Amino acid sequence: MILIIDFGSQYNQLIARRVREYHVFCQIESPDITLDHIKSLNPHGIILSGGPSSIYEKNSPEIDSRIFNLGIPVLGICYGMQFMINTLGGNVKKAKKREYGFADLKIKKQVDIFKDVEKNESCWMSHGDSIESLPPGFKITASTENTKIAATAYGKKRFFGLQFHPEVAHTPKGKTMIRNFLFDICGCKKTWNMKSFADTAINLVKEKVGNDRVILGLSGGVDSSVTAILIHNAIGKRLTCIFVDNGLLRKDETKKLKLTLREHLKLTIRFVSARTKFLKALKNVEDPEKKRKIIGRIFMEVFEAEAKKIKGAKYLAQGTLYPDIIESISPFGGPTAVIKSHHNVGGLPKKMKLKLVEPLKYLFKDEVRSLGKELGMNDDLVWRQPFPGPGLAIRIIGEVTSKRLSILREADAVLLEEIKKAGYYKKVWQSFAVLLPLKSVGIMGDKRTYENIVAIRAVTSKDAMTADWARLPQKLLGTISNRIINEVAGVNRVVYDISSKPPSTIEWE
Repeated sequence: MILIIDFGSQYNQLIARRVREYHVFCQIESPDITLDHIKSLNPHGIILSGGPSSIYEKNSPEIDSRIFNLGIPVLGICYGMQFMINTLGGNVKKAKKREYGFADLKIKKQVDIFKDVEKNESCWMSHGDSIESLPPGFKITASTENTKIAATAYGKKRFFGLQFHPEVAHTPKGKTMIRNFLFDICGCKKTWNMKSFADTAINLVKEKVGNDRVILGLSGGVDSSVTAILIHNAIGKRLTCIFVDNGLLRKDETKKLKLTLREHLKLTIRFVSARTKFLKALKNVEDPEKKRKIIGRIFMEVFEAEAKKIKGAKYLAQGTLYPDIIESISPFGGPTAVIKSHHNVGGLPKKMKLKLVEPLKYLFKDEVRSLGKELGMNDDLVWRQPFPGPGLAIRIIGEVTSKRLSILREADAVLLEEIKKAGYYKKVWQSFAVLLPLKSVGIMGDKRTYENIVAIRAVTSKDAMTADWARLPQKLLGTISNRIINEVAGVNRVVYDISSKPPSTIEWE
């Protein structure tokens, strides 16, 4: 495995994804990881990430310098390179000219990390500090016009430093450099795959749970469904899933999930209808953050009441993914402002005293989909687009009512039907309808109308950290618009959202 030290880079998850793409397991840890913990992980190599800090700043991140005495290959990227060089006796100073964006890299020798890389390559820079002098044993291996020491190596000790970012797509041969580090320098093997993960995860669940019972809050999304099937394979009927119908789901959602999860996959599921309770609590509420908090609170009340009926349950299973873990533990790179409350179950009341089981906590979304296929899930479930916990409540701008929910459900059903028919459902990350708090004038059947506006949102993305609006064909957009206006009572106008993330979020609320 490869250990990645998080110095606060916005690209940490991307480094991990690049390593995983080569079927090598990796784990991201904060710089305060102990030397003993590192030894227990027994990594084949260590990658020190970039970060926004300067090594001369007060409280800038640093890791135990004894990692350089372990005999393990180390790759320092950007700040990680500067930390390594400064720690081992080199000198880092503020650059005369900050380098950001594309740069032409001139490579001295096409060996080690630069094997199969051209002597002149493009790379992506993002730094304000530069290395002025190197420690003993290090040599310059690449330069740019503004940065004399753009890459360095101490071949005998297998220490390598890159001032640029090999993990981003803007460095075309960056993946090759990472590949060289993994296999030629660290001697890794391609053993990370979903079959081996499934076997290991099932055995770990068996070992952890023993003969006890597990409860899982099932949403019907990919993450919770894969978690349920994996745990079911480990402990069978001792897993009980609870599905709370909050009345904020898409058209026929509960019926479809009952058929797929209970009948086809033989899971033990308790379906709890709480539509009236949720709608009553949401009456006259327009603020999106208040909506989320109300939905979260009611969900917990309903879930807890149902969970109490399950005797002997000692564990709560959750479909937590690796990005959730990384973003919550990063002391340097995590977001500092609340954009919106997280829509997943964050944990149950302490009085329930349930221990957590999170078998997917080291996986990314695409890996979860691969695992689902490995476990025999059908394509409808594996490729189900992400759906927020608060459901349609945050796709209705303004107050949530039965009538507005009905309008949005029908419009959303038309949209998804046409997206699937056109073969775009798997091509986009998410596609959904939003009901606006506005009305507009229209003409239908030679009569003046004053009806609702529906917005269509479709985005492409790898992991939802960034997203771009999907360039759907005009003919498809026209078909969707015509059908919604003609078939959904109360709608006379359809608009298409062409904003990207950032600055916009994927969801409207």
